[in-house]
Amino acid sequence: MPAPVERASVSARVWLDAARPPTLPAAVAPVLVGTALAEGFTAWRFVAALLVALAFQVGVNYANDYFDGVGGIDTPDRVGPRRAVASGLVAPAAMRAAMLAAFAVALASGLALAVAVGWELVVLGLVLLAAALGYSGGPRPYASVGLGEVFVFLTFGLAATAGSAYVQDATVPLAAWPAASAMGLLAAALLMVNNLRDLPTDAAVGKATLAVRLGEARARRAYAAMLAGALALVPLVTLAGGGLGALAGLAAAPLAVAPIRGVLGGDAGLALVAALRATGRLQLAVGVLTTAGVLLAPALGGEAAPAALGGEAALADRIVEPAPAALAGGSAS
Repeated sequence: MPAPVERASVSARVWLDAARPPTLPAAVAPVLVGTALAEGFTAWRFVAALLVALAFQVGVNYANDYFDGVGGIDTPDRVGPRRAVASGLVAPAAMRAAMLAAFAVALASGLALAVAVGWELVVLGLVLLAAALGYSGGPRPYASVGLGEVFVFLTFGLAATAGSAYVQDATVPLAAWPAASAMGLLAAALLMVNNLRDLPTDAAVGKATLAVRLGEARARRAYAAMLAGALALVPLVTLAGGGLGALAGLAAAPLAVAPIRGVLGGDAGLALVAALRATGRLQLAVGVLTTAGVLLAPALGGEAAPAALGGEAALADRIVEPAPAALAGGSAS
């Protein structure tokens, strides 16, 4: 009876591949940084924000797989990881259902945060959902007119980072904005190198991504500029009140060398898959190191510890406020 187990294993791998794990740091890193820069800390809100970001990222990836598959954008000539719908591994209806399920998880987690923080988060969530569906779906997908990088900068940069701080404090500290911009540039670089890899096939089917519009040479330079710009923003987090510890994010800079060298050196096709993965690792490293620096530097320097490490004011908030029933396993009345 090994065959059913093998089929189940292949199916799970197909869904995991369709979720595009190399892109998931774009969801995790901004939540870490935004939460670290907040004054207060409530653990369940952090978990909920992380769930929103991850489910939203997976939903966007499933939506891209679905819309590009049924729209004929993904063709057999495409280089890189296989696309589930275009390759026939997943039926379009099944991918559409998975996309909607991922977005439903994001919306449910966001709703719990809205109950605790404010209903303005519902408005933000609906706007982001509409933007996600319009990325590669609808009559005029804006990913096909060169606006994909703008979408990821706003969504996985500004909204994810500033939003993660906002759900803790109901306000956004000044330092969160340069941090959010750095996260946004790194997320945009992920998309740029992905689209640089797909440039020949995208151009052939009329998908005018930013890489197609810029042309190969300028797209390569734009990718390098995005990474350099993101790292240049890290000191601004300190200048904006994030503390000297935020400079720890610069320790990730050596991870930018290899992908920049490869992209500027003319890597193409499958070689750019390695650059994409390296870009994801760079974003995660910048996020983790910045977060660790912000949280640990004050404690090591004898200053008041941040709330996420047990600062007294936020500790009281954390003890008093329980998670909503939806997250705690209870039933809402």
